[in-house]
Amino acid sequence: MNIEDLNKTQLLLLTLLVNFVTSIATGVLTVSLLDDTSPTITQTVNRIVEHTVDTVTAPPVIVSGTPKPTTSAPTDEERRTLAATAASARTVTVFKASNTKVALATGTYLPKARAVVVASAALPSEIVVSFSDGTSAPASRSRAGSGLTVYGFSDTATLPAATSPTLVSSANVKAGQTVLALLGDGSVSTGIVTKVVAGSVSANIGTVPAGASLLNLDANIVGISNGVGAFVPAEAVTMLLSAPAS
Repeated sequence: MNIEDLNKTQLLLLTLLVNFVTSIATGVLTVSLLDDTSPTITQTVNRIVEHTVDTVTAPPVIVSGTPKPTTSAPTDEERRTLAATAASARTVTVFKASNTKVALATGTYLPKARAVVVASAALPSEIVVSFSDGTSAPASRSRAGSGLTVYGFSDTATLPAATSPTLVSSANVKAGQTVLALLGDGSVSTGIVTKVVAGSVSANIGTVPAGASLLNLDANIVGISNGVGAFVPAEAVTMLLSAPAS
């Protein structure tokens, strides 16, 4: 029979047969050669064969679940930047009316409470709050105490979006902790807490306008500036917010 007359199936079977015969011949020749070689070479060949078999027959490793991407913690520089951005968004200016240009005070916007806290008791009962994004809204005095006054907005007032801070108790504020605040010219100043006593938090930071907030690197409020170099602890704001409206 001429090989050119074979079909594909016959060619495949012929190839398998040739490979099979070649493998047997190779095995017989290898065994014969190994019988005539030193034991050291024989052991080496056996180890190679065993290793090859183990590698081929090793079960595949199945990883269950979806691997979680690794994320690195933000650096102190990134935290300071985020805190400064939050401080800017929460710092507001208080006016007597919407058509006046003379500012009465600086305040801190508390988005979750829909309120503004200022460090002054001499402001009128009705004010207009100007936000950092250029919008404004009227507010009414609701509570006062500890040198602070809280103004609330109506339920229908449209307020800008901003991150809601945690009001950090002075029990969790330690000397040496890094803090930051916005100064009167809008620049950011960083420093550390120098002293924590009953009713007051001190920090070696620039002159912070009364009513502006002192933040930690998590952008949470540590205190509210009293305008004379110290800060009213944030828990005073927490107590005012939970007190009955006056």
